[in-house]
Amino acid sequence: MTRRRFHQQTAAALLGGVQAARSQAPGQETRDREFFYRPAGAWAADFIPFYSQSRFRLFYLLDWRNKEKFGEGTPWYQISTDDFVHFTEHGEMLPRGGKQDQDLYVFTGSVIEALGRYHIFYTGHNPYFRAQGRPEQGIMHAVSDDLLHWTKIPADTFYAPQAAFEPHDWRDPFVFWNEEAREYWMLTAARLKAGPSRRRGCTALCASRDLRTWQVREPFWAPGLYYTHECPDLFRMGDWWYLVYSTFTERSVTHYRMSRSLKGPWLAPENDTFDGRAFYAAKTASDGRRRFVFGWNPTREESKDYRRWNWGGNLVVHEVVQEPDGSLCVSVPHTVDAAFSTPAPFQFRPGLRDCRIGRDSVRILAPDSFGCAPAGRMPRRCKIEARVQFDEHTRGCGLMLRATSDLESAYYIRLEPGRNRLVFDSWPRAGDVPFMVELERPLPLTPGTPVDLKVFVDGTVCVVYAAGKLAMNTRLYNLPEGDWGVFVNEGAAQFRNLALSTTA
Repeated sequence: MTRRRFHQQTAAALLGGVQAARSQAPGQETRDREFFYRPAGAWAADFIPFYSQSRFRLFYLLDWRNKEKFGEGTPWYQISTDDFVHFTEHGEMLPRGGKQDQDLYVFTGSVIEALGRYHIFYTGHNPYFRAQGRPEQGIMHAVSDDLLHWTKIPADTFYAPQAAFEPHDWRDPFVFWNEEAREYWMLTAARLKAGPSRRRGCTALCASRDLRTWQVREPFWAPGLYYTHECPDLFRMGDWWYLVYSTFTERSVTHYRMSRSLKGPWLAPENDTFDGRAFYAAKTASDGRRRFVFGWNPTREESKDYRRWNWGGNLVVHEVVQEPDGSLCVSVPHTVDAAFSTPAPFQFRPGLRDCRIGRDSVRILAPDSFGCAPAGRMPRRCKIEARVQFDEHTRGCGLMLRATSDLESAYYIRLEPGRNRLVFDSWPRAGDVPFMVELERPLPLTPGTPVDLKVFVDGTVCVVYAAGKLAMNTRLYNLPEGDWGVFVNEGAAQFRNLALSTTA
């Protein structure tokens, strides 16, 4: 997780007038909640997924964003689900410590079943220790027999060897059984002492046979590219190994690398990300048939567009799909897609320029201008679908969201053929920018080749899927309501398979 940015955030009152946190009995299913999960009266960050007993057990860092009322530090909580639509809350799993404890902040780690028990390896973070000449971060251990009741083992805490690593960056342990080496391996986010300051980030490697004592070895991957590699994750799919990590320096995003061997080399695919800026600290888990990646859609300061992104937000889950060349893409989980199954009425009407509205399609011709066709009021929670096919020389086209009746303001999900990308835009914009900075995704676009768009919106959360293989998260704050529709920038496009649906 982004520890540095976390501590730069203020402990301001909850955004948007959120009510104080209310308790919920462990094991009780959530009701009357936002579709994209977050804890009542608080926010979630850094989900740690673990599949067990036919359910995904999602541990996460809970942040009240209200130190005055709830005290300092972050604990681990747990929810479980089998469909990413319905969630059962299990309450607090790892309580935060006090100011004298290593784990005042219980930060990211991993869960493993081994040696007859369940184990959590996590980061203990205490920002007060640095002034005392003590490491801010250490790797810590807890055990359980049922995934619900956990016992911390402070004696197992260990720290970065200071001869080779910086002492205050030693976090996010990911533990797995290495069948070839016949031992447990732990990957951690660390920083080397030598080298350019902004390029010392590495994925450190520790090994153990008993999960109690760990030998720190040469780094698993030290490419000299980033300040740090947060929230490491590792899995195998077919003939390929995949190393997942998040960065917040050159840009805030979750990357992955691929290799035929744990020894590397770790290769970068053409598109090495699962999503964009508004999907962070993502980690994966599989049910044995499918693999999913779990991240969070961050809020923005003051609940306004174009303001700084916050640490933490709502859970978003993508399904991970392997391409023939071994690279990865993502799609909407079929259970999430199916949850939006109630058709909602809509009716297209001419907006600007030449709009040709048919029974089940819309064609817009605007060769040297902007054209659009609104379709009526957009529900606060909904899914919008469209198949977009654009003509040659078209500069942009796609979906508009929450447009005002005079078409002066709207959000835009825009395909840009000339740049082979999908972007998120709004009008009016804040400053001299062509779209919302960092909210762009690479997407090959060819005239005459249809592109399917699916947009899921619930309140301020917006998740876009394109071509069945690309995802982009964002937030919608400044325009809380309005019409949806289709548009073209300087060109022509046909829109088919248009649909609007809501949850039951």
